[in-house]
Amino acid sequence: MRHSKLIPEVNAGSMVDIAFLLLIFFLVTATISSDKGIKRMLPRECPPGIKCTNLINERNILRIMINNNDQVMIEDDIIAIEDIKDITKNFLDNNGDGYCNYCNGVKNLKSSDNPNEAIVSLQNGKKTTYKKFIAVQNELTKAYFELRHDYSINALKKPLDKLSKAEQKQAKEAYPFIVSEAETK
Repeated sequence: MRHSKLIPEVNAGSMVDIAFLLLIFFLVTATISSDKGIKRMLPRECPPGIKCTNLINERNILRIMINNNDQVMIEDDIIAIEDIKDITKNFLDNNGDGYCNYCNGVKNLKSSDNPNEAIVSLQNGKKTTYKKFIAVQNELTKAYFELRHDYSINALKKPLDKLSKAEQKQAKEAYPFIVSEAETK
């Protein structure tokens, strides 16, 4: 007579359910970091057959460079990062009235002809740190924000956060954010 050997079995049916519930629990409770970046609108592509390159008057370009040592320079003069906002505001909003009134060490910086024609050219060295680049971008953003805020108060008689969509567009058109970014050679 043969005795069959009984092999003990583990009921694994409920294990799958438990694993699935644990997976859902960890997915729901885990924090997933979202990427942060700089919100910028890229220029539109030039339509075929149309000449899209315009000659830009040299006086309408504010050249800001961050060198490999993380020093910020405007027109070859080293400046403090805290001065970028005020220099940029004065350059943009002077409407061609001569030289920059607040340039804190920058020699012979002329103001732009008009905020719509002014271009901020931002260049960085190959060894420029990300932190310094973002700090400069923040100062430029503050400059444009303050100019738009002043415009909304003076021209539209409302604070920037109370403007309608059409009025916001008007403030942005008065001070368009025109920044050209390039890595130095």
